[in-house]
Amino acid sequence: MSKPFRFKEFSVEQDKCAMQIGTDGVLLGAWAAIPKNTFSILDIGAGTGVIALQMAQRSHAELIDAIEIEENAYEQCVENFENSPWNDRLFCYHASLEEFTEEIDDTYDLIVSNPPFYDENFTSAEATRNTARFTEALPFSELIKNAAKLLSVKGVFCLIIPHKNQKEVLQLAKEAGFYLQKITLVQGNTNAPVKRNLLQFGFTEVTLVKTHLIIEKERHEYTQEYQDLVKAFYLKM
Repeated sequence: MSKPFRFKEFSVEQDKCAMQIGTDGVLLGAWAAIPKNTFSILDIGAGTGVIALQMAQRSHAELIDAIEIEENAYEQCVENFENSPWNDRLFCYHASLEEFTEEIDDTYDLIVSNPPFYDENFTSAEATRNTARFTEALPFSELIKNAAKLLSVKGVFCLIIPHKNQKEVLQLAKEAGFYLQKITLVQGNTNAPVKRNLLQFGFTEVTLVKTHLIIEKERHEYTQEYQDLVKAFYLKM
């Protein structure tokens, strides 16, 4: 039995989840812009539910929904929501994105997603880990197409992707009618290549805000910028 991951205002059990809490999810949950007067938020591919929980901590949104297709992760997400201080605002659906999009008539003011993106040409023996890790479980094309249907006219869609997929994702977003509004290139340290992109899309064309984030100066010595971004969550920040 693994110990829960404790944040400043909530805890996350992750023993049933193939993909454990990692930097990517927490980074997105801290970085994503929450538009003024946001009523509803959707987390696509929720896993443990950590990003939705961060959204609940950071906002007054009355409705925070999450979708998770993998059964064990879904059960864990529900449990984490129920045990949080915001359980009256959080709800997880056990469904595929396609199913969910067809069923839901409403739109969301903010959509967040840390999608599965290990798209190397192999599959691991553990099927649940595959679902969480491999792009075939939720291709970028499906994610972006459905996000465009689920987002309100003035809403924003925020996600984190591998830097190598930037060109593909920007093209798909353009085809779906999205404009890139904000991008942050993420490096582990100054000597490491850019590994991740944090992206914000919307249906309104605005002046693009482009920034750069370096996580560590040295091993376990975090940059001030990274600390400022995540200190509301991590206990030791």
